[in-house]
Amino acid sequence: MDEKEKKQYNKYVESVTPTHNLFLQMLKAFIVGGIICVIGQAIYNCCTYYYHLDKQSSSTWCSLILIFLSVLFTAVGLYPKITKFGGAGALVPITGFANSVAASAIEFKKEGQVFGVGAKIFTIAGPVILYGIFTSWLLGLGYWVGKCFGWF
Repeated sequence: MDEKEKKQYNKYVESVTPTHNLFLQMLKAFIVGGIICVIGQAIYNCCTYYYHLDKQSSSTWCSLILIFLSVLFTAVGLYPKITKFGGAGALVPITGFANSVAASAIEFKKEGQVFGVGAKIFTIAGPVILYGIFTSWLLGLGYWVGKCFGWF
């Protein structure tokens, strides 16, 4: 490939590569993530003040309802649209994780319960679980060593 072809190819790549406004993307992520968190806080407050649940029970119900809403919105095709608009803001840990599990289950259900859903449900969420557990173990080990040497 000569220099002229490289320049033409680079020009073509630049023309088809979408450009993103970083500030606008961050604003959208902030708004979407904030709305999800406000919904979670509203659920928590409702459970605490209207149903007179203790903090632990209110937190549990808040988590369950957010997971349910995330799976429901994934099933009807709304969560992917929210994610496309809000980017990382829609990946608030509990809703983003529920979306990844539900999306895999929906995508592979046509392959059957065992070889489809059962085998591939954690395709997206599996690495998150793996590296989350490994990182927790590594940090715990570091904390334990620090305690042994009196650093903490």
